[in-house]
Amino acid sequence: MKNVETRTVDRDSLFLLAQLRVDGDETVYRVKVRNLSSGGMMAEGDVVVTRGSRVHVELRNIGWTLGSVAWKQENRFGIAFADEINPKMAREPVTGSTATVIVAEQLRKI
Repeated sequence: MKNVETRTVDRDSLFLLAQLRVDGDETVYRVKVRNLSSGGMMAEGDVVVTRGSRVHVELRNIGWTLGSVAWKQENRFGIAFADEINPKMAREPVTGSTATVIVAEQLRKI
């Protein structure tokens, strides 16, 4: 969403946790998602980023999404996604997890 006014884009205010990686850094950070729209999100966390930093965000039920930091203020920053997402998917309950699958497979062996 380069050079596009995004303040008029519908966004959901919510509180979710997400995983975040900054290009050039192998560390996976946990951030709070403060609001989410099809074109971006506001994150909060102790991550060293600057405007223009490329990031990858793992959102619940969506997976890893590429984006770039659009703005930063203290420990909050905005991320513009490279491709639009369906933000409603992040609000839906998680449908199974790796841990659930592993436990189910172990129970079948008993």
